[in-house]
Amino acid sequence: MRWDIFCKVIDNHGDIGVCWRLAADLAARGQDVRLWVDDASALAWMAPAGHPRVAVLPWEGCVAAQPGDVVIEAFACELEPAFVAAIAERTRTSGRQPAWINLEYLSAEGWVERCHGLPSPVLSGPGQGLVKRFFHPGFTASTGGLIREPDLLQRQAAFDRAAWLQARGIAWAGERLISLFCYEPPGLASLLGQLAQAGRPTRLLVAAGRAEAAVRQWLATRPDTGSLALHWLPLMPQPAFDELLWACDLNLVRGEDSLVRALWAGKPLVWNIYPQHDDAHLAKLDAFLRWLGAPPGLVAFHAAWNQGGPALPAIDPAGWQPSVERARRRLLAQHDLVSELMRLVRGEHQPSTVPDALGPVGKSK
Repeated sequence: MRWDIFCKVIDNHGDIGVCWRLAADLAARGQDVRLWVDDASALAWMAPAGHPRVAVLPWEGCVAAQPGDVVIEAFACELEPAFVAAIAERTRTSGRQPAWINLEYLSAEGWVERCHGLPSPVLSGPGQGLVKRFFHPGFTASTGGLIREPDLLQRQAAFDRAAWLQARGIAWAGERLISLFCYEPPGLASLLGQLAQAGRPTRLLVAAGRAEAAVRQWLATRPDTGSLALHWLPLMPQPAFDELLWACDLNLVRGEDSLVRALWAGKPLVWNIYPQHDDAHLAKLDAFLRWLGAPPGLVAFHAAWNQGGPALPAIDPAGWQPSVERARRRLLAQHDLVSELMRLVRGEHQPSTVPDALGPVGKSK
């Protein structure tokens, strides 16, 4: 089938990162994908090789395009009216509606299971009478699951940490390795100070962008980093970022995409959740930690990391590891997101009558 994925880049590359992983996974399974995006610049480093079955196209070009078999609105982006009208016209002329999916944000909150897969009739505009369907990624079998490429486990099993680090000029001598990919968490300065004073040497692999800027700001006030060695990472393609997480003993991640990849890595993790002005992110964080079965120390660390306040607890990778391993096993026993999405779409793509509101086949109403 031909898939149209629509993405509007808001900030921080998370939206385009998820959409590219989705597009590339579909393409690897033999699907043809058009990724319509308003700013594709991040793909130059995120996916420099592209994929032969994924066409990356400018958002505005969709107004003259004919829709494919599946249309995905990622993260509540709103389609151009001309493209919606083209969906309606294809529905009238072919006798079946392209599957129209609203791909939502990731959450472990209870309402996700209740809303996943629900229909959403279009009540006005050029698509009146069509039906979208909500698709919620999630952590349970009653949701849409998480993106997991079919070859992920094989690639991870073949990974050679020492060779990977050496190839990237990371002078590893057996010290603890921690990756840092964050916004500006309130607990960052406390963590850096903790690592600098620790008896055990640590090498912090700092992602380019906001994480690097935040660490450099701290570094400007502290010339002596003690037991903490810093390594500045370049912008990395997605496969290399996955390997970074496999290489480290603890992963400090942010947003949605890197959280999922850290879960697949199976290493202890800390999540810097994207802050929202009404603190809705705190309920989302609490739901995730409850699903994870996080021990009290990890819960307390997340609170101080994301909100500040009480002193940041000491990191405890060994104590945090079992909950992540159990969570990963649960996830591996469930279907992945692309498999669930294709199953849903196959059901939606069966021959059917045109919605009444669109009028008889071949005639506009």
